[in-house]
Amino acid sequence: MKTMSCKQLGGACDEEFHANSFEEIAELSKQHGTEMLHQKDAAHLKAMDEMMQLMQKPDEMVAWFEGKRREFEALPERVGPV
Repeated sequence: MKTMSCKQLGGACDEEFHANSFEEIAELSKQHGTEMLHQKDAAHLKAMDEMMQLMQKPDEMVAWFEGKRREFEALPERVGPV
């Protein structure tokens, strides 16, 4: 199991997500983002706006996403309870 924070994944806070795969951690981050959107959290809304701007440039978005995947893969495995 590996751990990344909301900030590490392009978000706005230090909440940590724990997952065995990059796809799983990306989904946890997405769920968190949806919760923050519903709460109208200003810092997260700003981060989401920045991500939407990045999505307008497909090549840059792919590069960003793959960079995050490599960052996840390079993390040490965590053993035991989180």
